[in-house]
Amino acid sequence: MRKISRRSVGALALVLAGSAVLPACTADPTASKPADGKSGKTLTVGLTYIPNIQFAPFYVAESKGFYKDAGLKVNLHHHSFTDDLFSGMTAGKEDVVYAGGDEMLQARAKGMPVVDVATLYHTYPVAMLVPQDSPIRTVRDLRGRHIGTPGPYGETYFGLLAQLKAGGLTTKDVKVQNIGFTQQAALAGKKVDAVMGYLNNDAVQFQQAGIKVRPVEGTSGTTALPLVAAGLGATEKTLDRRGKEVRKFVAATLRGVQYTLQHPDEAVKISKTYIPGMNDQKQQDSALAVLKATTPLMKPPASGKPGHNDPATWARMASFMKEQGLLGKPVTATDAFSNNYLP
Repeated sequence: MRKISRRSVGALALVLAGSAVLPACTADPTASKPADGKSGKTLTVGLTYIPNIQFAPFYVAESKGFYKDAGLKVNLHHHSFTDDLFSGMTAGKEDVVYAGGDEMLQARAKGMPVVDVATLYHTYPVAMLVPQDSPIRTVRDLRGRHIGTPGPYGETYFGLLAQLKAGGLTTKDVKVQNIGFTQQAALAGKKVDAVMGYLNNDAVQFQQAGIKVRPVEGTSGTTALPLVAAGLGATEKTLDRRGKEVRKFVAATLRGVQYTLQHPDEAVKISKTYIPGMNDQKQQDSALAVLKATTPLMKPPASGKPGHNDPATWARMASFMKEQGLLGKPVTATDAFSNNYLP
C-alpha cells in the first residue's frame, strides 16, 4: 500500500487549509474503455490524489477544450488515499500517470516499464523550513538537530537526503523524525528544529497561519538537486501502441499549464467545478495562494523548453538514488525518460 506522501505537485500533501476531506474522484473511471491500446482516442489519466488545486492545469485543459481540440477524450481519474501510485497502469485501467520522475525511476527498478514523457515541475518543490529566528542558516548547522519529515518515502524524504548530501551530512549526522503531515504543529511546538515541506503548500500554510518561517539557505527551489519532480508517465507498451495520442495529450496538457500560469484567477474558478467543497472565499483565496506559489516551480529555465526532461539531471538522479539505496536494482536513466513526445 502506498504511503500518503504523494503530491504529487508539487505534492499530494496539497490539501487546502481548512477544507474537509474531499471525495476521491471527479470522473468515473469506468466511463472509458480499457486502457489496452484498443480504446480509440480516449485516454485515462491517473491523478495521484483527491481533487485539488495542484491539478488545475488538467482541469483547465479539459474545461477550455484543449483536449477536445487535440481530438482526444480524456478521463481524469483521481486516486484515493490508499491507491498504489502505479496500480492503475499495472491493471491496464490508466494510460498516463502524473508522478515524480524519482518515483518513476523507482517503479522501473521494480519492473514497471514506465517512461517520463514530460516534466511539469521544472524546479523540485520541497525545501527545509525553520522558524524565522532560528540560528540554523545552512544545512551544516543541522548536525545533531531534529528534522521532521512525513516519512521515509516520497519527495520530502528524497529532498531531505539530497539536501543533506549537498551540505556534507547524512541521516546519521541528524535526528530524522517521521511526523506525518504535522509540519506546522511540530515546528511551532518546537518538537523539531526543521521540517521538510512543499514550497507551494506547507510554506503557504505557515504564512497563512501567521507563523514566520524561512527555508534553510540553499534548499529553496533549487534546480541543482539530483532529482526530477512531477511529470507525465506512460508505459512502453502504451507508447508503442498509442504514441501519437500520448503526444497530443502532452501538448494539450502543456497548453493547460501555460494557461494556468497566465490566468491563475480563472484557473481557480475553473477548478471549483472539479473540487468538491471549494465554495467559500477563504478556500478560494487559499487555492489561489497555492497556485501562485506553484507558478515559479512550473516555469522552465529561460533556455529550456516546457516539458523537457534534462538528461544530465536524470543521470545524476539515477546515480544518487542508487547510492542512497532507493532503487531495488540499477536503472539506466536514458530508458526512463523521453523527449520524443513533446510538441
